[in-house]
Amino acid sequence: MTTDETIAALDRGEIRVAEPQGDDWVVHPEVQEAILDYFRSRKMEPREVGPFEYHDKIPLKSGYDALGVRVVPPAVARYGAFLSPGVVLMPSYVNIGAWVGPRTMVDTWATVGSGAQIGADVHLAGGVGIGGVLEPPGARPVIVEDGAFLGSRVIVTEGVRIGREAVIAANVSLTASVPIIDVTGPEPVEYRGYVPPRAIVVPGTRPKEFPAGTYQLACALIIGRRTEATDLRTSLNDALREID
Repeated sequence: MTTDETIAALDRGEIRVAEPQGDDWVVHPEVQEAILDYFRSRKMEPREVGPFEYHDKIPLKSGYDALGVRVVPPAVARYGAFLSPGVVLMPSYVNIGAWVGPRTMVDTWATVGSGAQIGADVHLAGGVGIGGVLEPPGARPVIVEDGAFLGSRVIVTEGVRIGREAVIAANVSLTASVPIIDVTGPEPVEYRGYVPPRAIVVPGTRPKEFPAGTYQLACALIIGRRTEATDLRTSLNDALREID
């Protein structure tokens, strides 16, 4: 496919930057390269949308009624992003190459970066920042699997994968290097770049020695698991109360 054909297929949801394969995900570097080529080949031009004026290289997505997507002004999705039926965009932003699954809520001021893969029945609460990953081609994008709940001001970047039905408390920041420590057993179990399915994660710190003294560095703590009785659309507060 040509670059333009690839971006059009992305926009229709016929291809993806990454997709699940068994228990893992496979990345399609040729799709990431096409997005980068599309950026390079496009020229800046003004665009008017109602009372709003933009000056950019990438057109805006359109045809939401046919897609069955609710878009609340002034939410913006770029052409080349795919939004599944039942998606709700509050005033938010979805970048090119992103894929958003059915019935997912992208809440106010949340951002879904280039190539990010967001599953079905996900809630991205207010101000969530999902980073974009396109380079180097082949790098894993941020992945949020089905049924996950990300609380307000959560930040997820550098290809971190959030397992299905995980609950991430407000203000957790996850990068490829931030330790994610399961403290529910007799010994800590540490993850990097991955939150296991149904984990409940809160902000934490742990001490680290430096020449100038001991200081607390940010980490994330797994303090429990969602129970079978926890509804997929439960609030973050309800899930955290179960762990007291």
